[in-house]
Amino acid sequence: MFPSDRRPRSLSARFVAGSALLALLVAAAFGVLVFAVTTLDDATKRERHAKAVSADTLQLERLVLDLDTGLRGFVLTGKEDLLAPWTSARAALPKSLRAFQQLASTTPDERRRAITLVTSINQYVADYAVPVVDIARASPAATRQAIVTQEGARQLAAIRSRFADFLSTESALAAARTSAAQRRSDEAIAAAVVGLIASALLITGFGLYLARSIARPAREVAEGAAKLAGGDLTTRLEPQGVGEIEELTHAFNRMAERLEASRRELEEQNERLRESERSKTELVSVVAHELRTPLASVLGFTSVLLQREVTEEQRREYLGIVEAQARRLGALVNDFLDVQHLEEGKLSIAKELVDVGSVIREQTELFAGQSPKHLLDVSLPPTPLPVRGDSNRLAQVVANLLSNAIKYSPQGGTVRVAGRRNDGAVRVTIQDEGVGIPAELQPQIFGKFVRGQATAEGIEGSGLGLAISRSLVEAHGGRIDFESKKGRGSTFWFEIPTASPE
Repeated sequence: MFPSDRRPRSLSARFVAGSALLALLVAAAFGVLVFAVTTLDDATKRERHAKAVSADTLQLERLVLDLDTGLRGFVLTGKEDLLAPWTSARAALPKSLRAFQQLASTTPDERRRAITLVTSINQYVADYAVPVVDIARASPAATRQAIVTQEGARQLAAIRSRFADFLSTESALAAARTSAAQRRSDEAIAAAVVGLIASALLITGFGLYLARSIARPAREVAEGAAKLAGGDLTTRLEPQGVGEIEELTHAFNRMAERLEASRRELEEQNERLRESERSKTELVSVVAHELRTPLASVLGFTSVLLQREVTEEQRREYLGIVEAQARRLGALVNDFLDVQHLEEGKLSIAKELVDVGSVIREQTELFAGQSPKHLLDVSLPPTPLPVRGDSNRLAQVVANLLSNAIKYSPQGGTVRVAGRRNDGAVRVTIQDEGVGIPAELQPQIFGKFVRGQATAEGIEGSGLGLAISRSLVEAHGGRIDFESKKGRGSTFWFEIPTASPE
């Protein structure tokens, strides 16, 4: 028993000792690397500064050369337009000199050389260039004498010599700093490599030890992953092992749960896609069925009008039929477009103050003469019924319900239309004495393409009116519902919140 008691403590001691040694080694390597990188960064900054000073020096030299170019061109020709380089360079020179002197002042020696160069440029501009330009404007011939041009050449040569000396010195400094940066870089790489090699050796030792201590849990994870890959998404692992291995089993279980949930979601999406495909098939069927009759009527009566001689009365009758069928086609197309816009969320709803009573009166007047077998009985209060919404869309809802009331009461009768206030809402009710809705059909009556026995009884329609009406009412913040018994008619109603006073 004693050896077995000492073995776990020995392994634990080795683990702690190895961890401490690895931590010390990594810390030392990291400290050396940080020191080397810091030194490298400092050397790199000095190198960048030297390059920046050189670039500013070259820019300043170009400005001086532009001054001289513009000056010589103006002196030789007397043309003001050739003085443009002089003018632009002189305007930019003060700012460039300040920036150059500020940048080239990191060391006393560099500051001294920069001040000497700046002073010589200022003296050249003030003592020679500006006076020569002024003299050239007053007496061009005086500035073309050899003594003037020689003096300018001498001063410019001196300035360029100072530029060359300054750039040569800066280049030497940049080269030295580049060499220092490269040396520091090599030292950093060497330190990092040594630290990595030592760390790799220790990590290898730890890897061998950990491989023996976690082999079984890892093998179980691998087997579980194989089952998961084989499609068994119900696979779960018993959490075991130490530290990361236990976390791995938990992560594996979470992954399996997410995969299983994703598969269920995909199956639901597939079902929705199949339902969408069925809806598309049904749409094609409805479109083909509903468009065939009006198209046949339009084409047939148009052909009669084109190919036969008919009386004026017959012509008006046929044209009336063509117009009615064309309107029916237009209404069907509008219904299909409205459904598409509603599903895509693109149907715009205005928010204006609307009197629902006026909407009801307008729509009942339009429908009153469509069927001589029906009587439209309208009941409205003497005061307005204000709501906030879109008058055209509300008229569409009322028109859909009136149209259904007339179509689904083919024997005629009274269609009662009422509007009133009802607990903070405007309630519109439309009641017919028609065929009613079978109880088994009522739960899906507001669905798309739901027509029940209408097709068999020869009642026209696309089965979209109620679906569109419900969407429009809900878009206004209202609700729509109905009561119906087969053979005893139907009562549809909707409510829209009353407009608040402004």
